[in-house]
Amino acid sequence: MAPAADRQGYWGPPTSTLDWCEENYAVTWYIAEFWNTVSNLIMIIPPIFGAIQSVRDGLEKRYIASYLALTVVGMGSWCFHMTLKYEMQLLDELPMIYSCCIFVYCMFECFKTKSSVNYHLLFTLVLFSLIVTTVYLKVKEPIFHQVMYGMLVFTLVVRSIYIVTWVYPWLRGLGYTSLGIFLLGFLLWNIDNIFCDSLRNFRKKVPPIIGVTTQFHAWWHILTGLGSYLHILFSLYTRTLYLRYRPKVKFLFGIWPVILFEPLRKH
Repeated sequence: MAPAADRQGYWGPPTSTLDWCEENYAVTWYIAEFWNTVSNLIMIIPPIFGAIQSVRDGLEKRYIASYLALTVVGMGSWCFHMTLKYEMQLLDELPMIYSCCIFVYCMFECFKTKSSVNYHLLFTLVLFSLIVTTVYLKVKEPIFHQVMYGMLVFTLVVRSIYIVTWVYPWLRGLGYTSLGIFLLGFLLWNIDNIFCDSLRNFRKKVPPIIGVTTQFHAWWHILTGLGSYLHILFSLYTRTLYLRYRPKVKFLFGIWPVILFEPLRKH
């Protein structure tokens, strides 16, 4: 976490329960943590296009909700790191829980008939979200949020491994790429927390262009944003395979993955 000695800026003193390792207001008076803020663009823009494409393709609403939920997380995180205000922190952290609940629902409903609704699972996930929200608003303990979020991610990991092991082994590349990128982001998140003082001292001694590369919380945003996006593709690929579509992962401009498919024609 960040040491106490930081500049003041447009949004005033931080009121959040967390203040990350990036130096506050070091780049501009108007953004508390510049790199931690702009790195959220990867969670905002691509999922919007994913949601639009899902609507055009007539996909089930839960996949549209998955893309939009990731966008909401990115927007909340942008507001949090820009201001370091407690209210904006909640706008970041609570949607992380809600979006993961949507991901869990999608992953456990991959092999059901089209447009079916699992009301028991839906009720369980809504209740879980309400309990986490209520408790977190009361205790204001970041570790509680991190543990609850970790439980959801663990559930997604176990379900994904089951699918690529027993159901669609040829999806291992996409599934494990998503997981590996996410775990790399988690590793950098921990390094940023544990070695914050050392990282700050290093950034004082090197040119800014090199120091920027050590903003590991920003890398956490980039990697988990990409990992979450790939997870949605993995979930969607699994679902459309089951529905007898012909999904394919294509790369826009040779770099950005999207999923394209066509329904299997009836003869």
